[in-house]
Parts: sequence; structure tokens; C-alpha cells
Amino acid sequence: MPKLNAYLSFDGRCAEAMNFYARVLGAKVEALITYAQTPSDEPVLPEHAHKIMHAYLVHKDFSLMAGDAPPGVPFEGMKGVMLALTYDNVAEATRVFNAFADNGTVQMPLGETFWVERFGMVTDRFGTAWGINGGKAKM
Repeated sequence: MPKLNAYLSFDGRCAEAMNFYARVLGAKVEALITYAQTPSDEPVLPEHAHKIMHAYLVHKDFSLMAGDAPPGVPFEGMKGVMLALTYDNVAEATRVFNAFADNGTVQMPLGETFWVERFGMVTDRFGTAWGINGGKAKM
């Protein structure tokens, strides 16, 4: 059976973002591979050597992959995508929402909805958009 995983792109802050996500989400970063660590025969520019080619974060309910934009590929930010998280209780949804809102941008504060007790939208300090659901489903 196939699995679908999000793969996020960053502009040099991948390691910082993935470590932050691991702390906030109770997950574990299982891989942070720099461009310098890859077995490629092509030389890596010194300014790109420390950037992350591949990162892998694992949680018991999901996984998330990421990397810094490859050399020669302009980073244009994340566009048109939002990662949605659903929590069984409002307290945990609120904790995660607030962590992402710290130095981020709230598009929609956590509030009551017709489909779940609380929902909010926030773009974190790394540019990742999140939709946070919390509490009992109403539909």
C-alpha cells in the first residue's frame, strides 16, 4: 500500500526547522544529511556543504521529509500547501498552534468551527503553513 509523505523545502534552515518540529510534535529526527555527506562525485560548493540535502522526521502517526533548496535552484518559498494536524483534544491543539505562532503569522486564530471544536491556520517562522484541528469532530 502506498504512503504519502510531505516533503518540505527550506532556504538553509532545514535542520533548525526539523529540530523545532520534532520538539513541538513529539517526534524524532532520524536523518539530517548535508550536501557534503552525500556520495556524489560532483563537488559541493563550500557555501552549500552544511545545508541539508535530506531530513527525515518520524512520529508514531506520520513522517515528514525535507531539505534545503539544491544548489542552483532558487528558493521561492512554500506556496499553495498547508499541512493539517488533528488532535483529539483542544488543549494539545492549542499548545501546538501557539508554538507555531511564536514568531510566525496567524492567518486564522483558533476558534470554533462547524467540523471540529477548534481550528486555526498559522504559518510558522520557517514559512510552513499549518491547519490545526482540535477536539471532537462535529461532522
